[in-house]
Amino acid sequence: MLAPVNDVTVWAESLDQLLECKTGQLVFENFLRTEYSEENLLFWRACERYKKMTSEAETTEAAKRIYTEFVQVDALRQINIDCATREEISENLSLPGPACFDRAQRLIYRLMENDCYPRFLKSEIYQALLEQQ
Repeated sequence: MLAPVNDVTVWAESLDQLLECKTGQLVFENFLRTEYSEENLLFWRACERYKKMTSEAETTEAAKRIYTEFVQVDALRQINIDCATREEISENLSLPGPACFDRAQRLIYRLMENDCYPRFLKSEIYQALLEQQ
């Protein structure tokens, strides 16, 4: 998977720059998969899609799906969030608003930014792309 050279170097500026690029997200996801932590990015993406939904039926269904896949204890792709945040989401599920997952999404973003992202920049995956310039 070859990315345009300027994109690859821009990814090192910030996690935001990386996530704004579709190719960057895919490369980051591949890296996270090697660390068994791709659920963080998948959850972040699901939240981004969720915030853009307009139909109440659609948001209710999506909120339940996100909760089941990422938030509930023993979820298939359980994210690492505190009990209070998990409980808050659980309580909001009956009437999920656009900000239902905001707190959890911020926590996961910070986790990726402070933990996964720095390791990604040092990874063989990223370094190999840089060398292809």
